[in-house]
Amino acid sequence: MTPDVADLDVADLAGRQVTVAGLGVSGVPAARALRGLGATVTVVNGSDGEPQRAQAAELEPLGITVRLGDGDTLPEGTELIVTTPGWKPTSPLFQAAAEAGVPVWGDVELAWRLRGEDAPPWLAVTGTNGKTTTVRMLAAILEAAGLRTAAVGNIGVSLLDIVLGEERYDVLAVELSSYQLHWAPSLRAHSGAVLNLAPDHLDWHGSMAAYAADKGRIYEGNQVACVYNAADPATEDLVRAADVEEGCRAIGFTLGIPGPSQLGVVENVLVDRAFVPDRHKRAQELAEVSDVNPPAPHNIANALAAAALARAYGVPPEAVREGLRAFRPDPHRVEHVADVDGVAYIDDSKATNTHAAEASLGAYEHIVWIAGGLAKGATFDELVVTAAVRLRGVVLIGADRALIREALARHAPDVPVVDLDRTDTGAMAAAVREAARLARPGDTVLMAPACASMDMFTNYNKRGDAFAAAVHDLASGRFPDDQ
Repeated sequence: MTPDVADLDVADLAGRQVTVAGLGVSGVPAARALRGLGATVTVVNGSDGEPQRAQAAELEPLGITVRLGDGDTLPEGTELIVTTPGWKPTSPLFQAAAEAGVPVWGDVELAWRLRGEDAPPWLAVTGTNGKTTTVRMLAAILEAAGLRTAAVGNIGVSLLDIVLGEERYDVLAVELSSYQLHWAPSLRAHSGAVLNLAPDHLDWHGSMAAYAADKGRIYEGNQVACVYNAADPATEDLVRAADVEEGCRAIGFTLGIPGPSQLGVVENVLVDRAFVPDRHKRAQELAEVSDVNPPAPHNIANALAAAALARAYGVPPEAVREGLRAFRPDPHRVEHVADVDGVAYIDDSKATNTHAAEASLGAYEHIVWIAGGLAKGATFDELVVTAAVRLRGVVLIGADRALIREALARHAPDVPVVDLDRTDTGAMAAAVREAARLARPGDTVLMAPACASMDMFTNYNKRGDAFAAAVHDLASGRFPDDQ
């Protein structure tokens, strides 16, 4: 292998042996793109099911070799690996690559290298929670300013498809996961934001320090603004550690009154003291808190981060207001399902870790909490201590519910707990019925599991759908036979 393959221009990949690790939303576009550059492409994928076989059938007529059921072996002659996000750095494939001196790029790295000279700048967002909402808010604000944009990346739209597509954009709103950032050393965004940091995916990264370092890559080479959360000092630490372009500024966002070079909230108004002529003496009104949907504290923080990135790109204040008013959150993110007998039922199935659940629990005064699932190594003491004063009752579901039950026993022993020892399809309906029994008029039944869903459901979307269906059955006075 030529020693400097990692530094090659993508145009020089013609004739090179390139292995793509994984299929899916990222791997298929990567394989196509590399084949289009003239590379000899082999795709390896550990699973071998019907979806993978369908994708293989799509790629093989293009001259791409697909090896299903084999994700550990480095194909002979490989000169470069392009990986999809989910593959751990400790995977045998990458260990073999390291021993052979084969470089590894992520799909985001490939997209960054493939962009043309007139490519739109990237406004990039990462964080443990709130990424998708913030990126969609940002896109709505950019659109309100009359800019051609798209919400792309980890949000489910391949950056490779955007970079290689025919549609032209002024600027991109880019969601990036820690996985993607790990494999994207060349990325240099116009401006970037880290929304928050909490333990997550530590089995992939190996430690909290490694996880944070990968998140911090989003700031490397920023040109205009590094946006951080003033309430989360770890995000500001990442800004300090970053090597940025001269003149790039650190811009904070806060739910309190902002200082100079910050965005914040003053008397229910979102204001900017960063991108104004005299930030030491004046602030620019951007929007009302009521313009944010929903106006929960963590979502206001998302709106401020989106506004900071948009303002860094030069978007006028009125576009921030119009964009936030136009924004509609994705399903299963603090989504109001229905009011039944004076009780509000809220679906936050996307709260798959304790940090997200804490933000959700903090938005309501009196709560019957539906929680549980796969804990992914999380502990719940801190979450329960924070939420205890708000809890009317708790209904537990899922494989690791005992961890939450034990934390409740330690820190909220007077809160009634219903422990549902079942994982069948009727379990969510039973949880909603029990929550309705515990709730009083004016309360909120909040499904914010603080856990992953795969013990009972295909994904968090299916879990949220089951909750919503059960609530609608409750509202109509009918319940399936779920005894």
